[in-house]
Amino acid sequence: MKKIPILIGFLAVLCSIGCNSHKEEKHEEETFQVTTPVRIDTSFTKEYVCQIHSIRHIELRAMEKGYLKNIKVDEGQHVEKGQLMFQIMPNIYQAELQKAKAESEAAKIEFENTKLLADSDVVSPNELALSKANYDKAQAEVNLAQTHLGFTDVRAPFSGIMDHLEVREGSMLEEGELLTSLSDNSKMWVYFNVPEAEYLDYMMNTRNDQQQNVNLLLANNKKFDQDGVVETIEGEFNNETGNIAFRATFPNPKGILRHGETGNILMTIPLKNAMLIPQKATFEVLDKRYVFTVDKENVVHQTEIKTGAELPHLFVVESGLKENDRVLLEGIRMVKNNQEIHAEMEDPNEVLANLDLYTE
Repeated sequence: MKKIPILIGFLAVLCSIGCNSHKEEKHEEETFQVTTPVRIDTSFTKEYVCQIHSIRHIELRAMEKGYLKNIKVDEGQHVEKGQLMFQIMPNIYQAELQKAKAESEAAKIEFENTKLLADSDVVSPNELALSKANYDKAQAEVNLAQTHLGFTDVRAPFSGIMDHLEVREGSMLEEGELLTSLSDNSKMWVYFNVPEAEYLDYMMNTRNDQQQNVNLLLANNKKFDQDGVVETIEGEFNNETGNIAFRATFPNPKGILRHGETGNILMTIPLKNAMLIPQKATFEVLDKRYVFTVDKENVVHQTEIKTGAELPHLFVVESGLKENDRVLLEGIRMVKNNQEIHAEMEDPNEVLANLDLYTE
């Protein structure tokens, strides 16, 4: 019977050792990493949806009505300035030119005869002036007929790329009818809308003689191989959206960009003395962003913050934190407000280095 108390005591010792071991393991699991915000000069890239336009994009229309005799070009073809593109049947206009020339020649002969008579005082100076006016009128009719005939040949006003053909050979054209479009893609104008607050930041941080370089992210999620420059800003804000349009110009030596494409403008925005914290240290509740700060007694407090720019793995803190505040870095889902924890301080610079931050 004496063996039973001894056995019970032995089991109690084992239980005590096991419990203490369990508590030590649990104590190790409750050690949390904390760090502080960092202030540095850096930059971030802002994306804006954009529309890509040719530097010159026009509609080619028939200046005269008539039968479309020839189409000398094809859709998507590159044409040179002055190249013949369309030819409207010129017969009627050639006949009108011949008629005008004949009438001009008759008026010229009449004027010369009248001048001889005026030199001999046979006719009055008024008759000479009237004959001269008739001759000038006939000459003007020649020029007009020549112009109408010239409009039967539609030539490229500049070098560019043709769009879709709106007519076919044999079509009966009306004056002003659309033939095709022509785009000069040597340079491209890229338009993007900027909110008012970001516009003000841009204007306050950019000198008048300084041009902002930008990049273009294409629809296939690849960056265009040429850099662009912001050249102009429109004069008025859109009252409905609160945005203002910027225009960047990109060289297009390989002809990759075409009129009507879309993409995203990538603009690098510098940040001076920005306060940064890791994104993983934050959480959201009802559209508000929070962190857990840790006081001197190692008690955590749910603290609301306001963030600005978003960098890779980082947020810029605009308000809610001070530089010496300790912020819970890991395990934000494992603690509760006003809970006491065992905190282990991490060097903030090493934390940022592990997040692959790019700084200037």
